[in-house]
Amino acid sequence: MEAITIHPKDKEQTIVIEAFLNALKVPFERSKDKSPYNPDFVKKILQGDQDRKEGKGKKFTIEELNDLWK
Repeated sequence: MEAITIHPKDKEQTIVIEAFLNALKVPFERSKDKSPYNPDFVKKILQGDQDRKEGKGKKFTIEELNDLWK
């Protein structure tokens, strides 16, 4: 049997789709959304946030940042 993946845009669409499937007695299962992001990337971003909160890292002036583009 084929499987169909549906991506409702909001909670209202989810409720309507589930009601429709229930009315047709079509079995379905809910799954938690998987992040579209690479887990290693997310880990690096979260680590960067934590480092920033702990005062680690380097501060740049606007001039220093502008010099990066030259």
